[in-house]
Amino acid sequence: MANCIFCKIIAGEIPAVKIYEDDLVLAFLDIGPINFGHTLVIPKEHHESSATIPEATAGRMFHIGARIGVALRREFDWDAFNLHLADGAAAGQVVMHAHLHVVPRGVEDGFHWNWRQKQYGDGEAAALAERLTKRLATALEREPEA
Repeated sequence: MANCIFCKIIAGEIPAVKIYEDDLVLAFLDIGPINFGHTLVIPKEHHESSATIPEATAGRMFHIGARIGVALRREFDWDAFNLHLADGAAAGQVVMHAHLHVVPRGVEDGFHWNWRQKQYGDGEAAALAERLTKRLATALEREPEA
């Protein structure tokens, strides 16, 4: 896309500190990291939503993201890493080109997601699961066969 900053990075029009690149994905350091080493893994094809990324590309994003996470964990001698993908503005996606955040984490790094926790009422979880199962089955039926 013409005005997509990540597409411009892929095209070499905007510089980035690259960590990894192949035919499907590009990984580069985030310019506003949560922790140093925070990396973005993006599909080389423009996809605004993770829902439209081809399965092979999505799988590659997570495979490379996990490998980068291990490398970051070893580099910083930290405990863990997060893989985070926000899909849509309401979910916190700022750049409308799907991307996977790989964030190295230490026990004392000072970052907190601040997630709230809700509780289902009696029978609500089972009823929701039934509705979602039907919607998922319908969506999967519509997918072209591999």
